[in-house]
Amino acid sequence: MENLDIEFTPDSFGERKPSVGIMQSEIIRRICFRKYPPGSQLKEAELAAEFGVSRTPVRDAISRIKHLGLVETCNGVGTVVIELSDEQIRHVYEMRMHLATLFGSMSAKPISEANKACAKQLLDDSKALQQQFSPKRYIELNHQLHNLVTDLIGNTLLQSFWQQSYYQAASTWYRIATLAEADAATGLILELNELNDALQQGGLSEVGFVQRIHIGYGFQRIKEHLLAADADE
Repeated sequence: MENLDIEFTPDSFGERKPSVGIMQSEIIRRICFRKYPPGSQLKEAELAAEFGVSRTPVRDAISRIKHLGLVETCNGVGTVVIELSDEQIRHVYEMRMHLATLFGSMSAKPISEANKACAKQLLDDSKALQQQFSPKRYIELNHQLHNLVTDLIGNTLLQSFWQQSYYQAASTWYRIATLAEADAATGLILELNELNDALQQGGLSEVGFVQRIHIGYGFQRIKEHLLAADADE
């Protein structure tokens, strides 16, 4: 899975064609930013023309995304972006909290100085975000935080499950950011403060504990700002 921090533009690759992984990451980015909101149809021909490739690698990229539970194929319509149900959101967050408890106990990787520097920079960026909030920037920082934490996971299967559950939750976070700007930014700063402390202590179990706690906080915010709003509609 390529890094979601890389944003596709027509000139991104020069004469080279983007890989299936790059196209997958870019489509996921658009789903997470709700550029492709629920109900949007992913049209292979249009995406192939945009990326400058045949329909086959686009079809492969969409197939991978389908396994993440972000899109589905509807008869007579094609592949469309879906919204997680309230129950599915709860299941995703329950799974993420459980996976976080496994950090440090399965093929643990050493924490590098680069990891620590990245966490410190993210903390500085989150403080700047609080001063001038942008939902898009909020999601970008969450992507970078996810990439940092994922890089610390040594067990490839655990890493795969962690990524899948993250992508299923990410588009929901965008909705939270638009509903609770100050709350979202403050929560990110608190999480990064605690993550920096955990990295300095040098224990992945502590990193997992921080993730579990803040995933729980995130789900509470979803219930307060999103699920409650949906129930009132």
